[in-house]
Amino acid sequence: MSVIPPNRRVAAVLVALVLLLPTWSGEAHEIPSDVTIQAFVRPEAGVLRMLLRAPLASLRDYEFPVEGPGYLSIVESGEMVREAVDLWITDYVSMLENGEDLGRPTATEVRVSSPGDRAFATYDRALANLRSGVLPAGIELPPQQAMVDVLLEWPIESEQSDFSIESGLGHLGLRTITVLRFQPAGGAERAFQFSGLPGLVRLDPRWHQAAWRFIVLGFQHILDGIDHLLFLLCLVIPIRRFRALVPIVTAFTVAHSITLIAAALGMAPNALWFPPLIETLIALSIVFMAFENIVGSTLRNRWMVAFAFGLVHGFGFSFALSESLQFAGAHLVTSLLSFNLGVEFGQLFVLALVIPVLELLFRRWLPPVMGVVALSALLAHTGWHWMLERGGALLQYDFSAPVLNVSFGVMLMRWMALLLVIAGVLWLLKAGFGRLEGAGQGGDSAGADDESIQAGAEA
Repeated sequence: MSVIPPNRRVAAVLVALVLLLPTWSGEAHEIPSDVTIQAFVRPEAGVLRMLLRAPLASLRDYEFPVEGPGYLSIVESGEMVREAVDLWITDYVSMLENGEDLGRPTATEVRVSSPGDRAFATYDRALANLRSGVLPAGIELPPQQAMVDVLLEWPIESEQSDFSIESGLGHLGLRTITVLRFQPAGGAERAFQFSGLPGLVRLDPRWHQAAWRFIVLGFQHILDGIDHLLFLLCLVIPIRRFRALVPIVTAFTVAHSITLIAAALGMAPNALWFPPLIETLIALSIVFMAFENIVGSTLRNRWMVAFAFGLVHGFGFSFALSESLQFAGAHLVTSLLSFNLGVEFGQLFVLALVIPVLELLFRRWLPPVMGVVALSALLAHTGWHWMLERGGALLQYDFSAPVLNVSFGVMLMRWMALLLVIAGVLWLLKAGFGRLEGAGQGGDSAGADDESIQAGAEA
């Protein structure tokens, strides 16, 4: 029988003692689960002002003095609250003027407030509340419910400059939501809502700044959207020829552009069941295209199928875009087109990588027909499980008949207009592809569109 060395026996005893120790409760220093920050930003009189309200409990590592049964001692905690603001807030907000960092702000006003007041309903009321002095004595306010209001100021060169914010306040909670309202000089108020650490946010972007941001966003979205990528793979697997893919990819691109723009303009249903319905149909599109690859249907009308499912995928793209349109500033159309352009760049990037890999795979290791069937079966299996999972979630929603009122009538007319646009685009695509087909039949590629998908895979 083996003997436990003395040093290991000592270590085991120490571990046991540690486990038997009572659990330390760090309630005073726990990170709050959900933190909501309200803020106004306005340039005026050579100064950029930010009015900010955050929960006092989010300023951790401070034991604020209390009185009575545990109410915050507002007067005695004044200096400690200001110190906590400098540590947790002032050092985590950066403002830029024309791309230049304005440096560390000055916290000119700090005030503890009651959570029930509506001072932050407007900029003027919030500023007046900050300058109204400390709360009256005798208010019963537990520290866990108190709010802290802060006025941060930066000297600026001009009220007409381009301002940006880089907020690091996401550290105040496990989930931090910042609701920021920017009031440019002589312009309409712009509202932003972002979570965590959003990076650099341009409060009044120029058109080229908005365009670049949304091109990058669209490119990233297509790379992150695994279901969109699998659908593209279903389109590519049996064909693997750029010329044959042109009408298919073009139809898919045009279709999802239509519904993406329509959704951004408010033409998508706002029912709770609509997003899970679209996600289910996206999974169905993968299953359908994969089975079409397996059975070997013809190429002639494949672009129509891609167009139909492109309409569905466009609504899927719009879900990712909806929360980001707040960063478009006054350039909504530019941002929509730029996002769509970024998606197209992402698709072309994926196709440029996938087509040579598939061609090499089918030439060296897999017979074309067997390869198409095997890969399509794998994609169908994945899409099938997604479809069942998403469909099950969809069935949890309550479906009720729409209320027949004026709003429904207006929406119905807009949907009919959208259907007319879709029908017109479909007619134009059919005419254009018909001419291309006629031109192709005059050369060596005559009848290529009548080949089956699997015959095309053998080519």
